[in-house]
Amino acid sequence: MKVLIINTVCGIRSTGRIASAMAEEYISAGHECVIAYGREAVPQQYLNISYRIGTDFGIYTNALKARFFDNEAFNAKRATKKFIKWANSYDPDVLCLHNLHGYYINIKLLFDWIKSRPEMQVKWTLHDCWAFTGHCAHFSFVGCHRWKTGCHSCPQLGRYPAGLFLDRSQKNYQRKKACFGGVENMTLTVPSLWLADLVKQSFLGEYPVEVVHNTINTQVFKPSESDFRKIYGLQDKYIVLGVATAWDDRKGLCDFIKLSRILDKDCKVVLVGLEKKQAAKMPADILCIPRTDSAKELAEIYTAADVFLNLSREETFGLTTVEALSCGTYPIVYKNTACEEVVNCYGGMAVEQDINAVAEAIKSFHRKSE
Repeated sequence: MKVLIINTVCGIRSTGRIASAMAEEYISAGHECVIAYGREAVPQQYLNISYRIGTDFGIYTNALKARFFDNEAFNAKRATKKFIKWANSYDPDVLCLHNLHGYYINIKLLFDWIKSRPEMQVKWTLHDCWAFTGHCAHFSFVGCHRWKTGCHSCPQLGRYPAGLFLDRSQKNYQRKKACFGGVENMTLTVPSLWLADLVKQSFLGEYPVEVVHNTINTQVFKPSESDFRKIYGLQDKYIVLGVATAWDDRKGLCDFIKLSRILDKDCKVVLVGLEKKQAAKMPADILCIPRTDSAKELAEIYTAADVFLNLSREETFGLTTVEALSCGTYPIVYKNTACEEVVNCYGGMAVEQDINAVAEAIKSFHRKSE
């Protein structure tokens, strides 16, 4: 059986690691598998099973068009046509979709091709809410419910995938609904009951939805000794860790800043994944570490920490929470997010979305661990 996987990235960051792990499972079962991706570098071990859609120049051009015309995923026509030509020659029996946003593919052309192959089994794993909105990837933080009936007057036009001038959320919503509807042999997979409930309320509700919690490579994410504490002079500190691919207030950045000011002096907040400009603005009592695509390095950092915090208010699963748990580090998350579902299943604590509740939970766990 031939399997084709499509995702923005391959083998790096959360969705890229999920896609590559899926490929490894198919290959181990004796199937042929290729990961088609849109951007960034691919780890050496996946180069022989990867196919790049487009180029760096195409990514920049498509991103610029999306900024001006608010039409993300309706550009990249040339790259998508070239990819479809290759995909026809590959002739997959199973197509596994992941993130289709990221300025690398044209969803109209892609789904026209998918609908022309009704015998092909399609499995689409949703990692966020972008597929059923007219613009954004998440909407809980701003409390927007337009996606239920038809997006318009988008309150998050400046958020990824950011638009500068035009608001085409209503048109994008209608075009996505037309593109994604009517696929004969498609199943949706989501990582949480929380996201499944949203999908069933959306125009994607016509498809069967399966809930499958994201998994990690426990051969990598495991208790891992390192010199992390020594390197950063944290031998006598109680490390409070946060990890994200991209940080903003929705990911809890502002809460970590507040937290650093009220925790005991023996505690140290460590944030992984901050950009240089963000790190430069952080309080001196927060240790800022750049993003790393090394799972081994992440495992060492998770292991060195005393407690892990996922203070995201918009999370469809919270893979970092599971990674921390697998490395033996206790997680604390916010209630009323998919992260609560994770800790209820695998361990940890969910608290109210209040920084004082977080601080009290840390102090309580700190006392028990002494």
